[in-house]
Amino acid sequence: MIREITIGQYYPADSRLHRLDPRTKFIGTLLFIVSIFLFHSIPGYALAALFLAAMIRLSKVPVKFIFKGLKAVFMIMLFTAVFNILLTPGTVLWQWKFLRVTREGLVLAGQMAVRLVFLVVGSSIMTLTTSPNQLTNGLERLLRPLNRIHIPVHEISMMMSIALRFIPILLEETDKIMKAQIARGADFEKGNILQKAKNMVPLLVPLFISAFRRANDLAMAMEARCYHGGENRTQMKPLQYHRHDRIAFLILLVYFAAALLSRIYGI
Repeated sequence: MIREITIGQYYPADSRLHRLDPRTKFIGTLLFIVSIFLFHSIPGYALAALFLAAMIRLSKVPVKFIFKGLKAVFMIMLFTAVFNILLTPGTVLWQWKFLRVTREGLVLAGQMAVRLVFLVVGSSIMTLTTSPNQLTNGLERLLRPLNRIHIPVHEISMMMSIALRFIPILLEETDKIMKAQIARGADFEKGNILQKAKNMVPLLVPLFISAFRRANDLAMAMEARCYHGGENRTQMKPLQYHRHDRIAFLILLVYFAAALLSRIYGI
C-alpha cells in the first residue's frame, strides 16, 4: 500500500506534458479541479474522463503507474460513499431500523467517488510530469504579485516543493521500517481495521525521528551552501512560454468553457 501512492513522485519521460511550462500545468490542473465540481451529469463526467485520458496519453506515463495511486485512497472513497449513502435524505430505497439508503444518497456517493478519482489522477499527472525544481519555480512565478503585499512567496513555494518532494522519501522510509519490523516478527496484516491501525503505531516514532533527521540535514546543507531566496536570486533556466504552451492554454479554455456551459444548461 505504501508504494502505491503516486502524488509527489516524478516520472522522467520525453512527452509534450513534460515540456510544458510548469505554470501552464499549475493553471491547467486548477481549472480541471474546478471543472470536476461544475459537472453534475453523465455527459459532463464523460467529457472530464476524455480530457483526462488525453492528458494521460500525452504524458507517456504508464497507465498502471498512474492508477495504482488510487489504492492508497480506497478507504477514503469507501467511507465517503458509505456516509453519503446512509446520511443523505431523500427517496428511501431500502431501510433497516435506523439505516436507510436513498436514491439521492446513491447519486451523491457516485459523484463524490468519481470526483475523488479524477482529483487524485489529475494531481498525479501534474507531479509526475513536473520536477520539484520546476514546481518551485512555477509556483513562485505565479504568486509573484503577492510580493507587493509583503507575502514571502519564495519561502512558501520552497516549503510546498520540499513537502511534495518529501512524500516519496517518507513513503520509502516507512516501507523500510515496516520490512525491518516484519523481519523481527511484527504482523501488520492480521486483525480488523482497528487492530491494523493499532499495529501501525510503532511505526510513528522511528518515522518521525527519520523525518526530523532528514529535515535537519536538508537545513544544514542549504545553510552550508549559503542558500538564501527572495529578491535578486537568478535561475539557471528562466521560465518562458512557448508555442505549445499557448496551444495548451487554448485547449484549456475550450474545455473549461464546455464545463461552464454544462453547468449553466444542466447538460
